[in-house]
Amino acid sequence: MTFEVYLAYVVACTVLLFIPGPTILLVVSYAMTHGRRSAFATIFGVMVGDAAAMGLSFLGLGALLMTSARLFLMMKILGALYLVYLGIKMWRAPGLLEEASLEAKHVSNRAMALDAFAVTVLNPKSGIFFIAFLPQFMDAAQPLGPQVLLLGGTFLGLALISVTLYALLASEIRRVVKNPVVSKAVNRVGAGALIGAGALTAAMRRA
Repeated sequence: MTFEVYLAYVVACTVLLFIPGPTILLVVSYAMTHGRRSAFATIFGVMVGDAAAMGLSFLGLGALLMTSARLFLMMKILGALYLVYLGIKMWRAPGLLEEASLEAKHVSNRAMALDAFAVTVLNPKSGIFFIAFLPQFMDAAQPLGPQVLLLGGTFLGLALISVTLYALLASEIRRVVKNPVVSKAVNRVGAGALIGAGALTAAMRRA
């Protein structure tokens, strides 16, 4: 693999990772309602989810998703329903920041990490991405193991930067939102974004 090919891979991954998808929307929504405490939990969940999706892809799940319409449909529906469920839960959450903070104490870091992990893994595009995208940047004439480690590690590193920036930015915005009407609107926008992401996930088709 030449440096030019690797650089092209880094640029492509950066563009893809910084375009908000279901995972980013979840991280931002939690950060807006639960503050910086949620950032570390959701970041951990996303990273474990990405690593799991990558591992499952290399074990053959990505290829199976590309060929099995039934499996793709099942994962798509599960992912969409989970996003809608999270959106409805957020919609019903208190709008006032003080009330939301009290409710946030009852939401454990573990629960938020599991939500982030589930949304990441249940997105069928994740499995297909790794099996279809990474090989385009690999040199078949070179040992595949080091290339997989390099490309996979690079993706996870860029994913960590992306999700961390989104989470911290959203938590900082939350700190300056003091108006009760605005804070309730933030809840509703976040909930609508998650429900919308669920609808888009349900509408996605295999490439």
